[in-house]
Amino acid sequence: MKVIHIDTASLGDRSYIAHDGISALVVDPQRDIDRITSILDAEGVKLAAVVETHMHNDYISGGLQLSREFGVRYLVNAADPVKYDRLAVTDEQIIDIGNFGIQVIHTPGHTFTHLSYVLHNEKGQPIGVFTGGSMLHGSTGRPDLLGAVHAEELAGLQHGSAHRLATLLPDDVRLHPTHGFGSFCAATATCGDSSTIADEKKVNPALLLSREEFIRTTLAGLDAYPAYYKFMGPMNHEGPAKIDLSSLDSVTGEQIEKLLRDGAWVVDIRSRSEFVKGHLPGSINAGLDGSFATYLGWIYDFDADLVLLADTEPAIATAQRELVRIGIDRPAGKFVGDITSLQSPSSNRTVRFSDVVEVLEDENIAILDVRRVKEYESAHIQGAINIPLHELESRASELPRGKVIWVHCAGAYRASAALGLLERAGITAVLINEPFDAALRVANLPIVSGSQSFAPTAPSDTAGV
Repeated sequence: MKVIHIDTASLGDRSYIAHDGISALVVDPQRDIDRITSILDAEGVKLAAVVETHMHNDYISGGLQLSREFGVRYLVNAADPVKYDRLAVTDEQIIDIGNFGIQVIHTPGHTFTHLSYVLHNEKGQPIGVFTGGSMLHGSTGRPDLLGAVHAEELAGLQHGSAHRLATLLPDDVRLHPTHGFGSFCAATATCGDSSTIADEKKVNPALLLSREEFIRTTLAGLDAYPAYYKFMGPMNHEGPAKIDLSSLDSVTGEQIEKLLRDGAWVVDIRSRSEFVKGHLPGSINAGLDGSFATYLGWIYDFDADLVLLADTEPAIATAQRELVRIGIDRPAGKFVGDITSLQSPSSNRTVRFSDVVEVLEDENIAILDVRRVKEYESAHIQGAINIPLHELESRASELPRGKVIWVHCAGAYRASAALGLLERAGITAVLINEPFDAALRVANLPIVSGSQSFAPTAPSDTAGV
């Protein structure tokens, strides 16, 4: 038996191919299924079945399309009210996949109908378990994606599901979760890239805490999740259409100006270092060098036209692939070339956290922290204003007028995206172009950590990023 994982780093997810050298099983595939088919071809195996652990809330599945193209079984929980034909499976059902098999295990918690699949080798021995958003490496899937009203009940079910898997399976069975590699579907931070049931018994809160304590700590630790998640479940229940990754129509500078006036989102997918040097006024920076789909999907108005700006065609193609995974199928157009040639470019000054010390008392400057609230509460610059990036467009009016806004986040990616939103609100912004960790090493920069305030005394030796 061989298990191959296919990572989608920008969304923090992992799909799987399991095969015995002849027949293959695919678990939780992303929508761009050509990644799957190329591996099947390279391995020289024939697809026998596709399975979904749950109706995903963070991406559009490619499972339906993959099963249709290959004419194979598509395993989905019988309790999921989907609008397409599938092989409806139920708890403890065993499915043969060539010379090996899987056992269906109902593991509610991330959703009510969530399933895990125990992988059996040709001898019928359990060797792995595909846990989707149930048990993750050192964590579990979050229980609030179906609404806060269900969160407490689902957290309790998640605790029970983790214990069921730990009781049912031998210690040496390997865990193969879909979420937990940077995904907002994880309830808490995950640890490591692989684990076994034995490993999870040592570190997983669901297996170490009582049911009541697990529910309390899980709910208390939940943070905001991307706004686009609300579209994913309904799309997966409806049945995603086949994707089209053909080249987008090119647009001229004049067309872009009109689109901007009409409310379009013009997204510059270059790195922030290029964006701050010169960019189209009114454009938003979402670089391909970060969690592009997650953060753009979080702030983008799905009803608005979208135009992509880049300096190369391959960058546009990569962005298209990222976007179809969250249901943004055909942007209105693209511009490839020298972006600063479109019209008089805007630019932004960049600074470091060591520069912040000198302006804390400057009445003409305000510090804006665009991290999420829990990040801000863990540690922040004294006096900094906190407006999370995903709330910035609607709350920009709360910022002090007439001041220059120095903006930062945890690593500078979200802060760079904030520059365009601030510019569109008529606010002059400066990018603090360093990870926030650098602030903790700046002498005399007052930091509030939880309920405590302190001023680090270590010298600043952090290079700009």
